[in-house]
Amino acid sequence: MKVRASVKVMCDKCRVVRRTGVIRILCENPRHKQRQGARKGTPKKH
Repeated sequence: MKVRASVKVMCDKCRVVRRTGVIRILCENPRHKQRQGARKGTPKKH
């Protein structure tokens, strides 16, 4: 999964999905999986 500031559809099979404020690109090709933004309300564990 790639985390990017700007996600783009790379092929015809890529789908744009919005889950809990996060925009995701899902595809049959695992190289095309992307995510934009972080989930809010979840503190980072150090």
